[in-house]
Amino acid sequence: MSRAFVFPGQGAQTIGMGKALSDAYPAARAVFDEVDEALGEKLSALIWEGEQDALTLTENAQPALMATSLAAIRALQAEAIGLDKVAFVAGHSLGEYAALASAGSLSIADTARLLRVRGRAMQQAVPVGVGAMAALLGLSFEQATEAAERAAQGQVCQAANDNDPGQVVVSGHREAVERACAIAKEIGAKRALMLPVSAPFHCALMEPAAQVMADALESVEIAAPRVPLVANVLADAVSDPAEIRALLVRQVTGAVRWRESVVFMAGQGVTEFWEIGAGKALSGMIKRCAEGVTTRAVGTPEDIAAALD
Repeated sequence: MSRAFVFPGQGAQTIGMGKALSDAYPAARAVFDEVDEALGEKLSALIWEGEQDALTLTENAQPALMATSLAAIRALQAEAIGLDKVAFVAGHSLGEYAALASAGSLSIADTARLLRVRGRAMQQAVPVGVGAMAALLGLSFEQATEAAERAAQGQVCQAANDNDPGQVVVSGHREAVERACAIAKEIGAKRALMLPVSAPFHCALMEPAAQVMADALESVEIAAPRVPLVANVLADAVSDPAEIRALLVRQVTGAVRWRESVVFMAGQGVTEFWEIGAGKALSGMIKRCAEGVTTRAVGTPEDIAAALD
C-alpha cells in the first residue's frame, strides 16, 4: 500500500472549517494560534465565526485553507499517523503550499505570510471585472486548449486547471473566456460555466503577482521536503529546495496539471489518496483520473477516527 496526502485549493472554504479539530486536538488549535500570530490578526475568528464573503476573499481564503489542512495534519500526528507511509504530497494551486508545510519544507508561519502575500498579489494583478475563469465540462485538455487558443484573438485565454478527464478550467480576459465558452459548446462541451472567482488565476495576466511572489520567496527558508512534492506545473516529483522555489513562482501563471499529477502518482504505485483539510472536491477528481484507487477525506475528528479504524 502506498499513500499520498493531497491538499485542496480555493473554493473549499466554509465558515466553521477546522473548529471541531481545534476543539478536539490541542496540536490542531496550536496551528490556528500560530497562523493568527504570523498574520497579526485573528484569522481563526473569521474562519469560525465570520461571514462567508469575507472568508472567500482570496487573501483570507488562502491562509485559512492552509491552516485547516495543517490542523488536520497535526491531529493525525497526534494519533501517530505521520508521513512514514506517505510516498508523495501534492496540492491544488494554493494547496501546494500546505503540502510543503506538511512535509516540513516551509514553516507554518512563513506559509501563512506567503499565502497572504500571494492572495493579495493575485487579487491586485488584474482590475476587478477585467478577467474571468470558466469550467469547460466534457472536453479533453487538448480540446479545451484549442478552444482557449481560438478564443484569445489577441487577448489572454489559457487552459488554467486540468482537473480531470472531463473538466478543464480556462482563464484570461473576460471577453476571451466568454468566447471560449461559446467555442467549447460548438466543439462538443456538455457545459461551459463562468466561475464566481475574483481574478483570472493561473494565466499570463497573473505575471505581476508572479513577480511579487518571486521577491517574497527569496527571503523565506525552504528545506527539502521529507517526502517528494508532486508539483502543479510539472506533474512530477521534486525535492530540491531551489527548484521548489522556482516552481512556486511559475505556478502563479502556469497551469495546474492536476489530472497528470494524479496519473503520475498512481503510476508510481499510489493506491490511497487522503484529502487533508476542507471539503472533498479533490477526491471526486482523483477517482475520475485514476482507476482502482481509494480516496479518504480527513477534515474532522470523525474522519480521523475512521482513518484509525
